[in-house]
Amino acid sequence: MKTLAERHKGQLLELQRLTFDYFLHHANPQNGLIADSSRTNAPCSITAVGLALAAYPVAVERGYLSRAEAIQKTLAVLRFFWQSEQGKEPNATGYKGFYYHFLNMETGRRHNQSELSTIDTVFLIAGALTAGQYFDRASEEEQEIRKLANSLYARVDWQWALNGGRLVTMGWWPESGFHESRWQGYTEALLLYVLGLASPTYPLPPDSYDAWMETYQWQSHYGIECLYAPPLFIHQLSHLWIDFRGIQDAYMREKNFDYFHNSRHAAYIQQQYAIENPDNYKGYGQWTWGITASDGPGETVKVVDNVERRFWGYMARGAPGGPDDGTLSPWGVVASLPFAPEIVLPTIDYFDEHYPFMISDYGFKCSFNPTFPDGSEGWVSEGYYGLDQGPIVAMIENSLSGLVWRLMRRCPYIIIGLRRAGFAGGWLDEVTNGSPPL
Repeated sequence: MKTLAERHKGQLLELQRLTFDYFLHHANPQNGLIADSSRTNAPCSITAVGLALAAYPVAVERGYLSRAEAIQKTLAVLRFFWQSEQGKEPNATGYKGFYYHFLNMETGRRHNQSELSTIDTVFLIAGALTAGQYFDRASEEEQEIRKLANSLYARVDWQWALNGGRLVTMGWWPESGFHESRWQGYTEALLLYVLGLASPTYPLPPDSYDAWMETYQWQSHYGIECLYAPPLFIHQLSHLWIDFRGIQDAYMREKNFDYFHNSRHAAYIQQQYAIENPDNYKGYGQWTWGITASDGPGETVKVVDNVERRFWGYMARGAPGGPDDGTLSPWGVVASLPFAPEIVLPTIDYFDEHYPFMISDYGFKCSFNPTFPDGSEGWVSEGYYGLDQGPIVAMIENSLSGLVWRLMRRCPYIIIGLRRAGFAGGWLDEVTNGSPPL
């Protein structure tokens, strides 16, 4: 019997193809860098690069790119990052194996005063490792992809990023040093700790993962229990690469749960929040939900139907608990497809039928806000973001074929990191450590 996603395969593949085109049209072919957004003169986001690297294998399998085209795009960006300047200089590309969040699209050097970002480096490295797993043939080019992916990963100094503590810091600036905040509480840093623990050169101590789990918050909303985090992206980004079905760490064993089902519960909580609609935003309902990191109408206060409302620009929105200003993000819904197809697919259909203006050149636009007083349709984002596009491509594919999950289930670093974090069960008990590919 076909799954729900398989019965909607044509619709999903059309959305995937449109979405993937972002990575073709907002890239620098010389260095492989990907723009943060479709806005004019947008800098490169290293997360967008990592998502593109994970999307290229999908594109080959679906016929959006030839294997040769994907190899050239992958090599261009991996060569750039391996050869780029690493140092304390404020205009370098990175330091200690980490990279600045935003880079100049042409030179690849630090953009403005952006931070050396630990989490964005993780997504870049995860994309590189995906490429290393997919391009597994004996040609010189594919061997070079594997070698560069391993080398970039091995260069990351996770121990330096601890800055003397048990938890990894969020970032570093050459002007002022380490970010005062660390990765704690349930966040998208699940992948960070897995990769950090597995490092063959500068591994995190096992105690760092224990320290992270100690900061979790288990909550119940609308009668649905969940390891709590308000924005949907927190429940999605690590899952782009790791199949958490049936595997558990110590925390999840105690709860008799796993992170995959936790993300399923998070989607249902958000849907129920939209149904309850405690702040009476326009459009919220059973098939209009999805609150996550997104563009927004801008920092302003407006009176709408005799109610004073505050709106924001780009920020990490979430529910319940906020922040929430009535902005909904279709990408946040689609990226929950593997977890809860029975509520995601009807929501996609509803968006298609009732908000056709949300579909444009690269699939769903970033976000929209029906409450914001800006014409009959409210506010609609004019741009697209690489952070939004990548999860749509990957999670549609994981729902249909499991490609990215299958690739990373054989990545030795993922296997080692999960085991060092205390994960066991499911597919993890069925694989061997293996050896890093040459």
